[in-house]
Amino acid sequence: MTETGRRRKVIIAGGGTAGWMTAAAMGKVLRDVVDVTLVESEMLGTVGVGEATIPTLVTYNRLLRIDEAEFMKAVRGTFKLGIAFENWTDIGHRYIHSFGVTGKDHWTAGFQHFWRRGREMGVAKDFGEYCLELVAAERERFAHLPDFGLNYAFHIDSAAYAAFLRKIAEAHGVKRKEGIIKDVQLTDDGDLKSLEIDDGSRLDGDFFVDCTGFRALLIGEALGVGYDDWTHWLPCDRAIAVQTQSVRAPVPYTRSIAHGAGWRWQIPLQHRTGNGIVFSSRHLSEEEGKDLLLSSIDGDVLTEPRVIRFRTGARRAQWRRNCVAVGLSSGFIEPLESTSIHLIQRSVMRMMQMFPPGGVKQADIDEFNAQTFYELEHIRDFIILHYHLTNRTDTAFWRSCRNMDIPDTLKHRLALFGQTGRVFRANDQLFAENSWTQVMLGQGLTPKAHHPVADVMSADEIASFLDHIDDNVQRTVAGLPSHETYLNTYCPYTASA
Repeated sequence: MTETGRRRKVIIAGGGTAGWMTAAAMGKVLRDVVDVTLVESEMLGTVGVGEATIPTLVTYNRLLRIDEAEFMKAVRGTFKLGIAFENWTDIGHRYIHSFGVTGKDHWTAGFQHFWRRGREMGVAKDFGEYCLELVAAERERFAHLPDFGLNYAFHIDSAAYAAFLRKIAEAHGVKRKEGIIKDVQLTDDGDLKSLEIDDGSRLDGDFFVDCTGFRALLIGEALGVGYDDWTHWLPCDRAIAVQTQSVRAPVPYTRSIAHGAGWRWQIPLQHRTGNGIVFSSRHLSEEEGKDLLLSSIDGDVLTEPRVIRFRTGARRAQWRRNCVAVGLSSGFIEPLESTSIHLIQRSVMRMMQMFPPGGVKQADIDEFNAQTFYELEHIRDFIILHYHLTNRTDTAFWRSCRNMDIPDTLKHRLALFGQTGRVFRANDQLFAENSWTQVMLGQGLTPKAHHPVADVMSADEIASFLDHIDDNVQRTVAGLPSHETYLNTYCPYTASA
């Protein structure tokens, strides 16, 4: 029980992935101390176009003790080993940012230093050839390996995921209220007090979670928390999504294909393919974007193209008084590296760690906001990297991205890697050293030097070291079944599921 001797009333405003991820976690973990009600309306759609995830969702599902095969069947899922970036560095160029670890580090220096020495000697293959996940992705192979030996994520139907989580939440006592929020009442001292629903009912609460999407009904409209705009660094402000019939076996990676004013995605599920285009409306009209998307897809179109208008940035506070914003209400970083669901997950887990036993404490609010902003800025810099570090000058969009002023934190990372080959990860940042190394190399930044520890090894030792890693990768990948075969065995989707 709580300090007050009663269960705290938690109101989640909005459903979708953000709402039901929050509800499932609270219902399962805090069921004896909170009374959770989620209010949503079937009349209001959700954005719900993001279907690619990153490996942290594997951890989230395990924390909730979700059976993975059952989950995969429900969400029509496929496995994801990374993202293929096409036309980002130059038109016709391609590289993969994988989820794995490349090569073998020394405690003084990362693998990239030994690889660079090998390149100088002419004995090293492409950097990605020393990464198990990348080679498996390229050869369209997948299987679970012992001791979590293969890092992976999922491609999912986000609407099906929300429905899957709803079942978990309701099984643990979460109540769902159908309705549209018409008004928000505050207490005399400015906290959220209750929500007025369009059927005339009222939901009183002690604690509120804003999952109302871009509108940010609670954190923005009611509590007046402003928004920091990042479009001067991330200029894309439109997305159009469409689903198509699959025309080939699903690959275990997301495709991100750059065009003259942004990029488009291709995400394979078991039953269909998710397609979309992201672009800057200053450089491409919505009609032009729609035409470009429809001209580049394969398979019969299953849905009408849906336009989503957005503004990259973040709320100036993610937690204000007795309200936490989760999902799009907290801000938006475009889906280039599939971080949207991760950010929902991190907000939910952070909120669970700091959930107030009695009244809200300002120290918790301050810590929550500080941790969230630190993570957001790290992810923001990683996304900016893809746009800024490019050789493309063929359109005004790419010339602008190439020449834009970037955050000092990103300037330092690029200078450090370019001059010394060094990459450091601080305070459990989402993207580890290998992610930064893969993308910086993929985008054309080659270090001018390597750590002297690589020179301690003889030429024969360097060659043998690289060959041994390559042999292990090749042998392991050769023993994996095809991605399609593994799906059909492990988690085949059926219409009845």
